Amino acid sequence: MNAKLQALSKNLEGTLHFDQLLKTLYATDASVYRVLPLAVAYPKTVNDIIKLIDFAKNNKTSLIPRTAGTSLAGQCVGSGIVVDVSKHFNKIISLDKNNKTVTVQPGVVRDQLNNYLKPFGLFFGPNTSTSNRCMIGGMVGNNSSGTTSIKYGVTRDKVIQLKTILSDGSEAVFNSKTKAEIQQLKSNNTLEANIYKVLDEIISSEETVNEIKNNFPKPEIHRRNTGYAIDELIEKEDINVAKLLSGSEGTLAFTTEITLQLDALPPKHRVMVAMHFKTIEDCLNAVKPAMQHDLFNCEMMDKTILDCTKANKTQQENRYFITGDPMAILMCEVRANTLINAKNKANALITDIEKYNLSYANPILIEDDIDKANNLRSAGLGLLGNIVGDKKAVACIEDTAVTIDDLANYINDFTALMKHYNQNAVYYAHAGAGELHLRPILDLKQSEDVKLFRQITTDVAKLVKKYNGSFSGEHGDGIVRAEFIELMIGSKNYQTLKQIKYTFDPDNIFNPGKIVDALPMDKNLRYQPDRVEPSIETKLDFSKSLGILREAEKCNGSGDCRKLPEFGGTMCPSYRATKNEKDTTRARANALREFLTTSDKENKFNHKELKDVFDLCLSCKACASECPSSVDVASLKAEFLYQYQKENGISWRTKLFAYNNQLNVFGRRFKVVTNFMFSNKISASLIKKSFGIASKRSLPLLSSVSLDKYYQNTKNQLIENNLIKKVYLFNDEFTNQLDSQIGQDALTVLNALNYQVEIVNHTESGRSFLSKGLLDQAKKIADKNVETFKKLITENTPLIGIEPSAILTFKDEYPKLVDDKTSAEHIAKHTFLIEEFISNEIAIGNITSDQFTLEEKTIKFHGHCHQKALSNQIHSFNVLNLPKNYKVTIIPSGCCGMAGSFGYEKEHFDISMQIGEQTLFPAIRKADKTTVISANGTSCRHQIKDGTQKTAYHPVTILKEALL
Repeated sequence: MNAKLQALSKNLEGTLHFDQLLKTLYATDASVYRVLPLAVAYPKTVNDIIKLIDFAKNNKTSLIPRTAGTSLAGQCVGSGIVVDVSKHFNKIISLDKNNKTVTVQPGVVRDQLNNYLKPFGLFFGPNTSTSNRCMIGGMVGNNSSGTTSIKYGVTRDKVIQLKTILSDGSEAVFNSKTKAEIQQLKSNNTLEANIYKVLDEIISSEETVNEIKNNFPKPEIHRRNTGYAIDELIEKEDINVAKLLSGSEGTLAFTTEITLQLDALPPKHRVMVAMHFKTIEDCLNAVKPAMQHDLFNCEMMDKTILDCTKANKTQQENRYFITGDPMAILMCEVRANTLINAKNKANALITDIEKYNLSYANPILIEDDIDKANNLRSAGLGLLGNIVGDKKAVACIEDTAVTIDDLANYINDFTALMKHYNQNAVYYAHAGAGELHLRPILDLKQSEDVKLFRQITTDVAKLVKKYNGSFSGEHGDGIVRAEFIELMIGSKNYQTLKQIKYTFDPDNIFNPGKIVDALPMDKNLRYQPDRVEPSIETKLDFSKSLGILREAEKCNGSGDCRKLPEFGGTMCPSYRATKNEKDTTRARANALREFLTTSDKENKFNHKELKDVFDLCLSCKACASECPSSVDVASLKAEFLYQYQKENGISWRTKLFAYNNQLNVFGRRFKVVTNFMFSNKISASLIKKSFGIASKRSLPLLSSVSLDKYYQNTKNQLIENNLIKKVYLFNDEFTNQLDSQIGQDALTVLNALNYQVEIVNHTESGRSFLSKGLLDQAKKIADKNVETFKKLITENTPLIGIEPSAILTFKDEYPKLVDDKTSAEHIAKHTFLIEEFISNEIAIGNITSDQFTLEEKTIKFHGHCHQKALSNQIHSFNVLNLPKNYKVTIIPSGCCGMAGSFGYEKEHFDISMQIGEQTLFPAIRKADKTTVISANGTSCRHQIKDGTQKTAYHPVTILKEALL
């Protein structure tokens, strides 16, 4: 087979991979399943897809279509060739503004499409929670919906036409056809003609139509994805097979182009009524009258979700609207073209609901406050799902939908069923759509809980059938629910589905095991039940996650790391540059999990595949804050490098970067010679070539004097009158040797603002050792620094630092490294980036604008990745805004692309610059010549200089220049 795959690979314009790493990465999606594929294809053309179909047919294998791989039911895993269209089939083909239609390829991201459509006053309505990375092809395959489905319908409602490749390699365009057109088509001797012939026979049979009416989910349930949507074709004047393909999960044909019906942008002004209820029953009884009010959203969250946010500091502000201790809140959003009209609609809703005496409070939220409420709900769910250990919230029964009339009775029955299994019913519902999201808490590493997985799913399926509901509301059947389709729609209808499947796909090459002839829902699980957990010793302390393996296993595959730069955030910089799944946070976690559990090597980290998957990780730490599961890939990479280098040694270049501080100290003895060697084109070129440094990268020069020497020479000159407090400044290795002037500016500013600054004799931060996986050396440094500062740092005498990557090691890595963890945690609580310290002092009134210039200045600020992940850019913003007439904006950039030594390395230089070009460089180039560019990271400033030839200044330097 490998020889055949090799031959196929040479025959494609795109690429085909059948190495162990890529197969591992595509063995899972966002579900609980794992199936190792035969290969992974990235087709570039329609002809590539035809060749893949031909190969699958001739070699008795299959094709599994995939876009972002965020499916919860296992739709995107299989033993054949996974065909990922996200890389090349991602074009918006055409827009018809008059008819409000757009044609796209399946790999177009939903929110990306809407950004394109917005200037035309149009948008695509269905909006899944994954909308900033999910793709239109996946939405069609899954018939996705989202919170606005009560207003704009589901994806199936919007699909006008699908251009597809059928299982015999022929092209078929499915759109609305009259019965006369179908009769004409049926006369042809083609697979497409046979499809129409069979479908016509099915929908023309009175017996079959009655069987569908009597046994399919009630038609009032607009979120229904149980099996093929044959009920969408019966009793219609015109027939559109594209409606049938919507929700078919890639099991019938391979879609290459999608034409969608668009809507005019919704009214601008939003108002939400957040109805509070003392009981779940009252909340559910309010849904039907609320739905009479032209709602755009009608979402429910219960006390369990709300309680999850009580102890979360970042959610305190978002909880402001909560009154008392509600058992449930119903979030109903109305819209209008004016705020007054929107408020009138909200008041009419409240008046109506108050007639029923159900809610005890009805606060009104306006515009941006609505986002706070939605963020609160999302955060509660995220916190609920982040359970430490092997018990997890498992997606299996989270997709049930019934009519609104049945919702209250259904949930009563559902609650009783959950109590039977000792499961807490958590009510998170798209209430207006009659859909309930609930996941049982199970440990699928244990066979007993795997049995419960099946039992609970089976019993809920029977309960849904009792109400003629849809077992698959918006997440699809996949593997987890396809087994139950026959129960849900009856045996005769199930046979009809099989007839449809094998008419379209007689050789079963399209995504087998989904919808019909399903794979068992309790087999092919991500974890082998009752396995012996591997014992893995690490240098870093992963005990908060119960070990490094469970840290990797926190990744649930949601794919947040695949969002594009235009949607903000930082995660994941390398994926944004390459668009390769290999370069996602998800891939790194999955690969590490796979090899730690399947490797037979004594050192389970010693795999080249792991080196490959971590190669482009910039250790930006964005995953620790932006990933909903908070998978700490920066720490995983540091540990991997440490373990891998035990077996494979450490390169000279790695040592050069890791020991750069010691080399800088040595070089300072001959500073003039050192700087000449680094700045002279000939000598610098030789240095770069010798150590694998990118030829286009400039080398950093030593400051004229080290900060340590400057401090020793000037510390007795500092004014100590009217001191507010004493602070300890951490003289990091980068500031000390390369950016001494910034350190001098910091001393000037703090002293001028009446703070006593002391620099004690300490060692470097260890950041370079950490980034290169030299954890033994990093630990020695961390232990020394903790010993140095443990008796000095208190709430009243904090530790502050200038370089984010250095000072924030005290908060992040030190507690995972040192022996004296109690002292490390104590120091971490009172350690601040210098802007955070000043920002906090501004907040309590110790620093005021009166101490600074009235001069006008415009500033654009780029924040360091570690600040974004472990602190907050708002502190730098506050500092730069201190002078009254300074106008400051934060550049909505992700990682600058430098990431310490990453951007210096010749093999990473191009990627580094691509990352800079995503948002940061263009924003700087667009800035007016008088605009001051600010960046608080030494790597960021270096990258900005190399990428834009502009100088960026640290906020402290700008503040120093603004002192009166």
